[in-house]
Amino acid sequence: MQKNNFKNLGLTVFDLKKLKGKRKIKFVQIDTLDQGLAAREAGIEMIGTGYDQSKTHFPQKLNGVHFQFGLKWGNQVSAEEALRASMKAMNDGAQSIYCPMSASIIEVLSREGIPVIAHAGLIPPKITLTGGYRAVGKSFDEAKMIWEIAKRYESAGAFAIELEVVPGKLAYEITQRTSLFTISLGSGSKCDAQYLFSADILGEKNDFLPRHAKRYKTLFKEYDRIQNERVDAYKEFIKDVDNNLFEDKKYSVSMDDEVLDKLINFIDKNK
Repeated sequence: MQKNNFKNLGLTVFDLKKLKGKRKIKFVQIDTLDQGLAAREAGIEMIGTGYDQSKTHFPQKLNGVHFQFGLKWGNQVSAEEALRASMKAMNDGAQSIYCPMSASIIEVLSREGIPVIAHAGLIPPKITLTGGYRAVGKSFDEAKMIWEIAKRYESAGAFAIELEVVPGKLAYEITQRTSLFTISLGSGSKCDAQYLFSADILGEKNDFLPRHAKRYKTLFKEYDRIQNERVDAYKEFIKDVDNNLFEDKKYSVSMDDEVLDKLINFIDKNK
């Protein structure tokens, strides 16, 4: 279990609640530790990633920011499993837990002191319920549904909610009319935190960019260049093997002919 550095926690949940409505928090999702280190150095205040065993060291390496671990929908199928995973994630250094499960499960986590970030709007694992990848909440019925979901999460004890691809005006009303710390992912600029994925910010991939995202760099070009350099290096190696380059004394170990002759005589005599 990693030990928290209580002298360098960055923004705590307590701090985030106090900052609600006062200034906007910058929040990014990361896939790698290198992304996290760069984000922290740049001044990002809140960093999150999916919780798995390969990332349990991230919070310790990224002290000084609010670190959130996320439970992947489907990995836990009951309140007990979600609670066990959340407690382990907190012990590994997370300050908050993203949980895309129902209000009844979030209520169990909250009772045990788990600071939960809920989710409403476009939820990728559940897109079949809302008709695919699209904005949710533009009609009265959908806006009412989003509002009621947010209120249920608030009543269940969630301290925050991610609003994904929800109309900005609706997100603003939820921000103003609930105690929830609101996080905008494609839901306008009037929530308490602005959230983007590092892969989109950095341009890690040369593929579809969501409408709500902004690409600030094109690292995929550098990755392509590096991959081409790898291929070229392997081709040069193949060419050198075919040309017997590795017979050169620069790449091999020499042996006196006298020693070799003595060994061969020994081998021949002891067949």
